[in-house]
Amino acid sequence: MPLSRPIKKAVFPVAGLGTRFLPATKAMPKEMLTVVDRPLIQLAVDEAREAGIEHFIFVTGRNKGVIEDHFDKQYELESTLRRRGKSAELDLLEEDLPAAGQTSFTRQQEPLGLGHAIWCARELVGHEPFAVLLPDMVMHAKPSCMAQMVETYHQRGGGNVVAVEEVPWEQVSRYGVVSAHDWENNHFMIDRMVEKPKREEAPSNLIISGRYILQPEIFDLLSTATPGAGGEIQITDAMIRLMASQPFLGLAYKGTSYDCGDKVGFLAANIAFGLERDDIGPAFREAMSDVLDRYGLKLCRR
Repeated sequence: MPLSRPIKKAVFPVAGLGTRFLPATKAMPKEMLTVVDRPLIQLAVDEAREAGIEHFIFVTGRNKGVIEDHFDKQYELESTLRRRGKSAELDLLEEDLPAAGQTSFTRQQEPLGLGHAIWCARELVGHEPFAVLLPDMVMHAKPSCMAQMVETYHQRGGGNVVAVEEVPWEQVSRYGVVSAHDWENNHFMIDRMVEKPKREEAPSNLIISGRYILQPEIFDLLSTATPGAGGEIQITDAMIRLMASQPFLGLAYKGTSYDCGDKVGFLAANIAFGLERDDIGPAFREAMSDVLDRYGLKLCRR
């Protein structure tokens, strides 16, 4: 069985409660929070589509029906836009809409962790390699982070790939951390992963940053996994076990990560994406400059 089979399916774990964004997420999924005017989940799907992925699998929980609605046709809205001659808006909706049969939804009925959420997609993924994208992590990159990962995956003949980024050493205890050896350009071999290590026990300051390409054998390991850190089924623990029989690559992707599960990261992402927009960037820069002036700060004008 060749390891370099194409990556055509992606799993999006979207069952979390989003408690860090209450009260905004009391009635709205956190994945529908917007960076400028695109929901977090749409940005993740955009990234996957750029990488050539064709089937989008959403692992949902209760009160997440609006995500399913977002990736469906909205006949009343489209009819109203058509009557009002809003062709640009209609084209945008059509461009974002996956084709019929490209989306699937399954439930994580209990909040048992990321590893369990991925395991819930096992029947929809089947026995083929797949991607995992955490919508909370917004990757600002051209080409997209997942496109870079898929390219590396094929260049190195398959296996498993995780996106990584460097953080200050004092922050390593908050993340899954990997070893790094046999560097080639911006990717390397991994032979060790540690979930939330103490600084002095961390093999590097390279953390796993929310993007994965995994082989289907991970599902067998997840099915027998026991709770790890936080009393949850951890994907890192299953990857450590899979590493005994399959290669793992780390990719220090070219781009910037924004942790949009954190309020500061979410605000930073809105600023970064807003400033680069051709339609609103110049006006946004002026507005930001005015705000900063009121606080005695300065924005570099370009």
